Amino acid sequence: MADVTIHSLKALAIFKTLFEAGTASQAARTLGITQSGVSRSLAQLEENLGIQLFLREKNRLVATPEARELYDEILRLMGNIEELRHSVLALKEFGTSRLRIAAIPGLSFGFVPRLVAALLEYNRNFSVSLDMMSSHEVQLAVESSHADIGFVTLPITSRVLRVEPWFTTEAVCLVPQGHDLAVRERIDVQDLRDQHLVISNQPSLSTNPLLELASQHRVRIAGKTEANIGTITALVASHVGITVMNPITAQDQLAPRDGVVMRPFSPAMEFSFGLVYRDDWKEVKALGFLREEGQALLCDYRGGVG
Repeated sequence: MADVTIHSLKALAIFKTLFEAGTASQAARTLGITQSGVSRSLAQLEENLGIQLFLREKNRLVATPEARELYDEILRLMGNIEELRHSVLALKEFGTSRLRIAAIPGLSFGFVPRLVAALLEYNRNFSVSLDMMSSHEVQLAVESSHADIGFVTLPITSRVLRVEPWFTTEAVCLVPQGHDLAVRERIDVQDLRDQHLVISNQPSLSTNPLLELASQHRVRIAGKTEANIGTITALVASHVGITVMNPITAQDQLAPRDGVVMRPFSPAMEFSFGLVYRDDWKEVKALGFLREEGQALLCDYRGGVG
């Protein structure tokens, strides 16, 4: 079929129905046309393609292997058309049909997934990918266009990215229920003396801020366990030790049954987070939607320390 026309597309649609129905009479009833119309369309399609699609055996139509292959191709074509339709709807709504997000681990356990859920609840036509990586890797991914937007730990500097601060929060201390420190209203750095700490093993350009703070205040700890940030709260719940972390990550990982107490920590240790994106994304509607939803979502996290 050298040229694709409205008539040839209609013939393919009739063929698909005929293949699924198994008989010309059933296909005609499904399509609301005459049985002779189905037969004429099939004959014309076979002539145009130069292949036989059905064998005529005792008033029955038996699909040939070529018919099966053509049917599979039509299904793929219809899938592509449906995907294209979704993309067009998303483009009309948000200015893009896909969103590639890179995010630091600290925001990837709940905060960013909840933003993705809000976006897809508003418009299911999006294609979204979410990758978790270090803040430096997020920056590189967005700079190189491997990601469209990125959630990072601030501060960062970049000659090619827009850096948009989102929020700053103060660290909290997590201790197991039943621990001596669990009865305190607030936990001070001096309270870490002779305690076993659970800290992140995520690579950093500087020393671990909690260990550095303890050193500055001449607080000697009993020991430390380094772990992936996704397992720190579980280690605290298992009485391995205590930790100090940002409350967003803590609340995303903790459940009431975990048996972990969250308390304010002093002196204040601040964590700042932000969004990075390239100039060509500054007017994309999806970005504005995420910004608005993100600020609303932050309200759910406030007041979680007690």
